[in-house]
Amino acid sequence: MDSSVHVTAVITHRVRPGREAGYEEWIKGIAADALGFNGYLGAHILRPELGVSPDHVIVVQFETCQQLDSWMQSQTRRDWIERVKPLIREPESIKVLTGLESWFQLPGQPPHAPPKRYKQALLVWLGVAGLSLLLGPLVAAALASWPQVLRVLINTGIMVALLTYLVMPFLTRRFKGWLFKA
Repeated sequence: MDSSVHVTAVITHRVRPGREAGYEEWIKGIAADALGFNGYLGAHILRPELGVSPDHVIVVQFETCQQLDSWMQSQTRRDWIERVKPLIREPESIKVLTGLESWFQLPGQPPHAPPKRYKQALLVWLGVAGLSLLLGPLVAAALASWPQVLRVLINTGIMVALLTYLVMPFLTRRFKGWLFKA
């Protein structure tokens, strides 16, 4: 991995029923300790949603891969992982991302090595251009009286959601032969 780019670790835990309060305390503790590590940019906690996912997802960001690795291999984190084991049903799942490669995973299939960056860029460009042509005029017309900042925020928010959940999975499946060809 390129050690000069920001890096994200997506950590998934499935909490044992009745242990949620202890898990919430665990999150507070590990997050407080992570603050002391070089390059730590923050963490976001995604809690389970009824009928959507039973998992807690922790998205941790560091400035570099080396700094993330220092945190992941630290005795501090190992101690916290020992503390969480009685609270979770199975070992944690960790996925490390350095860019847009999460958009290029095929659903239901084991992860591939990420496609070459120029292929990622071309496919994202295609998705953004298509959405801009279709979505831009609709949002502009619907929100014509709104301040420009709000129009842009709403337009880009809708675009990112559509890219993440619909457009990029569709384009990844459609172009998988080209994307993952060496």
